[in-house]
Amino acid sequence: MDLNSDLGEGFGQWTLGDDDALLGVVTSANVACGFHAGDAVIMRRVCERAVGAGVAIGAQVGYRDLPGFGRRFIDVEPAALTQDVIYQLGALEAFARIAGDRVRYLKPHGALYNAIVAHEEQAAAVVAAVVAYDPTLPVLGLPGSAWLRRAADAGLTVVHEAFADRAYTPEGTLVSRRLPGAVLHDPAEIARRCVAMATGEPIRDVEGGSLTLRPASICVHGDTPGAVEIARQVREALTGAGIELSPFVP
Repeated sequence: MDLNSDLGEGFGQWTLGDDDALLGVVTSANVACGFHAGDAVIMRRVCERAVGAGVAIGAQVGYRDLPGFGRRFIDVEPAALTQDVIYQLGALEAFARIAGDRVRYLKPHGALYNAIVAHEEQAAAVVAAVVAYDPTLPVLGLPGSAWLRRAADAGLTVVHEAFADRAYTPEGTLVSRRLPGAVLHDPAEIARRCVAMATGEPIRDVEGGSLTLRPASICVHGDTPGAVEIARQVREALTGAGIELSPFVP
């Protein structure tokens, strides 16, 4: 099982999360590429420290929306979105190479991640960017999404993801952050859910029903309050259950 987290999400003097601590826990780092968060200094630092920790570097691409942290839908033209994704990939690739590695996968961020669950044109635009940039690059996303379906149809390697600290609808989509209970905060509860996800056991959806997820990667958000303790307890619970943690990419 892979354990990933969104990292490098500060900007200038503004910091968010504890990248260094999380790099000691997770196996893959979704690094912000400057559109929703992150800047050149931060990208270089996170890439260097990820390489030093043996953590896989992934490009976390999003809408061009620093004020909204990429969590607002933008009705951007598909052709422009494709170029925006390529731009972000190229920026992070430069810093990954300087650090002695490369970008090993792509994961959309925030509103873009949620939009391309069903938004066919934007999903196709992100797929087109990956195909043009590097068709061997694996992509991370929500099972059942238009994004992963189109990616698979294009011959990309798709990786199913689940979220440690987010509530799910009965349909297997994420509960909107605007609704109460969308983000979970109890580290012990989150850890138990992650073990269930990793072993094919059901978890409770937001309406109290049973939902079975079979992810290859579990995300712990770096900006959730108590993120480091949550990630540590998740890692300890998974390894305690006999689940080996390693990046989903070689």
